Amino acid sequence: MSLLSLIGVAFISIGEKRLKRLIFVMVSLAVGSLYGDAFIHLLPQMFAKAQHPISASLYVLAGIFAFFVLEKFLLWRHRHDIDSEEAIHQVGYMNLFADGVHNFIDGMIIGASYLVGHSVGIATTLAVMFHEIPHEMGNFFVLIFAGFTKTKALFFNFLSALFAVLGTVVALLLSARVEHFASAMLPLAAGGFIYIAGSDLVPELNKEVAPSKSLVQVFAIGAGGGLMLLLTFLE
Repeated sequence: MSLLSLIGVAFISIGEKRLKRLIFVMVSLAVGSLYGDAFIHLLPQMFAKAQHPISASLYVLAGIFAFFVLEKFLLWRHRHDIDSEEAIHQVGYMNLFADGVHNFIDGMIIGASYLVGHSVGIATTLAVMFHEIPHEMGNFFVLIFAGFTKTKALFFNFLSALFAVLGTVVALLLSARVEHFASAMLPLAAGGFIYIAGSDLVPELNKEVAPSKSLVQVFAIGAGGGLMLLLTFLE
């Protein structure tokens, strides 16, 4: 599962100029994937398990607010002006954090499914793998967009993916409490993806005003969300 984060290796040989031309399309795809992941996968899971829908909504808002505070802290720590180009680098760190939480939850889900039975565990693992392929590709390009080199983007994306292993171990050790813990973590991941896509990535995409490129962005965002929708049929 964690090795899927190295899917960016396919783009290592691409030259810098060509990669820069691809970035605006792939970041658009990442926006659609982040929104799709949050609204099609994470939030429905959270509301299905929630006894009080309003409380669940408040948890999502708390997750969005938490990432706002995190971004403010990163900006303050690095002494970046909020209008400077360097501020864009913060999205890379926030994406790694949110993705780490998401991978941790995926690992817990996989571990818990094997406690039910091997066939259920294998089916769940395959479903999560298909779900992660477009997601991890999007993560790689978000890190490139944030200023990481290709090598560092691969390395840190892989470190984030290893949280799935930790999540699986936690699920196996704390099988009785894993469902409640995962339910508490879902709003944080969902809120993080919504904040990152809406606050950091979409404003950057809006800097592109050429009609042809804007149309490509619209289709790429739709494709990212569509992929997440199609993956629901494999789960």
